[in-house]
Order: sequence, then C-alpha cells, then structure tokens
Amino acid sequence: MSDYDYPFNERIRTFLRLEDLFVKVLFNISSNHEFNHHNALSAIFQILDVIDRAELKADLLQELDRQRNMMTGLFGNPNIAENLLEEILQDIQKTSIELRSNTNKLGQSLRDNEWLMSIKQRSVIPGGLCEFDIPSYHHWLGLGDERRKEDLNHWLISLLPIYDAIKIILHILRGSGKTTPLLATNGSYQQMLGGAKPAQMLRIELEKGVNYYPEVSANKYAISIRFISLSPSEKPRQIEADVSFNLTLCNL
Repeated sequence: MSDYDYPFNERIRTFLRLEDLFVKVLFNISSNHEFNHHNALSAIFQILDVIDRAELKADLLQELDRQRNMMTGLFGNPNIAENLLEEILQDIQKTSIELRSNTNKLGQSLRDNEWLMSIKQRSVIPGGLCEFDIPSYHHWLGLGDERRKEDLNHWLISLLPIYDAIKIILHILRGSGKTTPLLATNGSYQQMLGGAKPAQMLRIELEKGVNYYPEVSANKYAISIRFISLSPSEKPRQIEADVSFNLTLCNL
C-alpha cells in the first residue's frame, strides 16, 4: 500500500517535515558517494531551519510526558501487551532524558561551527557551493567517504534526540485511529468531522501501482479528498472513476 499523511495543525506538520528530513539525512550518510554526502549536509541545514523555533523542544517534551502518563495508566489492562508497553515507556524515558540533558538551543553546537555556517549561507544561492566559491568544502568532499561519514555523524548526533522523539510521537499518532475502507465516487470524497477530540492527522492508503494520488483539503470540521491523475505530458486532473481507499483519522 502507498501511504499519504495529511496534518491538521502546524505542530504535526513540523514533526512530519522533520521526519522526512531525518530519513533523507540517514539514507544519504549511509551511502558512499560525495553527492549523497552533499545532500545529507544540505538536509541537516534544512533541519536547523525547521527547528529554529524555541518552543519545539518544549512541544516534544510535553507530548512525551503526556504519553508516558497515559501509558502508565494502562498497566493492568488485559487488552494491552505489557511487554510492548514497557518497551515504549523505556524509549520515552530515554529520549526525554536526552532532550533535557541538552540545555542549549536545539542545534546550537552546529550554529557555533563557523565553517558549517559559511557553507549553509552559500547553500541558499543557486550553484553557490562550486569549488571556486568554497574551496574548503570542495576539499572536504574529496577527503574520502569514511572521513565524510565520521564528520556527518558527529554533526548529526546532537540532533538525533529530536528524531527519536518525533519517531515515538508519530508512531503513536499513526496507530491511534481506526482504519475505514471507503469509496470516492468519481474520484471525490467528502466527510464532516466532529467529536470532542478532533483529529490531528489523516492517513490515506492506496493500492501500489495506481496512477493517481490524493489531494486533500481539511480542517477540524470537514475533509475533502480528490484523486488526481498524473501524466508527464498533461495537466493533472481529477479522475472520473470510483476509487477504493483506506482512511484513518488520527489523534494523540
């Protein structure tokens, strides 16, 4: 199945953006080519831009504490696998300690690195990292994959508690809702929302290999989904056939 997440608020939107960036960083670091490592460093710079919000650390810690308190109250419930619950609680505790142990602003150690910041400043200019612009960066790219990996992992390590926290929160969020099979008539589906606990994100699952994707418009009151065909030679347009899909409304 192909999955699509759509956040309903800025906090979840930020978590999803950071998750996407961390996945790309880790993939590119694991590769050996200098182009992959260039992409990894570019993604690290984007992470720094996203986390440049004073409240992000507080948001993560608040949500981890809330989930820990809720899950602690589940012990003794016969419908809960306590070994899995204990494992999640240990992960929450470990990540919370790591986040709290860093008393500086998130990513401050990287911002204090003048060489990295000189590269970051040039990276926003199209073609701004040519060897004649930053010869030191060209030299670093030529040092070999093991040296580049060592440096990238060193720079990334102070940011990993953020990723660990986001993985925990999004894992709980994605598993919180009930999945419902639905049909979009003529490629369109609408649903009113209600309830005391509004959804924070929706998930759409489609069969792999289909030549369309969901376009979502949503708020806490209603959702509207259109399925759009994608062709390299034509303007994207809503399909006219009925579409079967799975919908999950998620909240923490």
